[in-house]
Amino acid sequence: MSQYRIAVIVGSLRKDSFNKKLATALSRLGPADFSFETSRIDDLPLYNQDDDANPADSVKRLKGEITSAHGLLFVTPEYNRSIPGVLKNALDHGSRPYGKSVWNNKPAGVIGASIGAMGTALAQQHLRNVLAYLNTPVLGQPEAFVHAKEGLFDTDGNIGSASRDFLQGWMDRYADWIRQHAA
Repeated sequence: MSQYRIAVIVGSLRKDSFNKKLATALSRLGPADFSFETSRIDDLPLYNQDDDANPADSVKRLKGEITSAHGLLFVTPEYNRSIPGVLKNALDHGSRPYGKSVWNNKPAGVIGASIGAMGTALAQQHLRNVLAYLNTPVLGQPEAFVHAKEGLFDTDGNIGSASRDFLQGWMDRYADWIRQHAA
């Protein structure tokens, strides 16, 4: 395959989100044969099964982006020891109607940043549980619970020197995972 298209799903809506910055910086660490495109989830209506037969345009757009992607990159904060509602809503939309999930067999990576010392460990575990049910193969190792602190990003928005080697290693392993599992 000459080019791998990766749909990036950021679980934060905040303008200055650490996770949006992390997603952008990680994409810069990606290999040359990977392209990263953030899938918008902030405009999705709340999931309602009554709308399955006539989904909103934003839902159709998200499903199209996921369907055409070779892999997924989830970058999520942790809200109250779990995943943000906006991310769960996107997962629900993409998994319906039953039997037509766009998440099925899409290889994925899960990562996130938080100011807390545990990073986003619990949110990532909850997300992994949901993705397991959706039959989305997720990179297991290495795990990356990123502590968002001074120096994580340099002045240009790249990963800072203290975290660069670790996150480059994570990205290299993620790229191998996608190449191994992408259809």
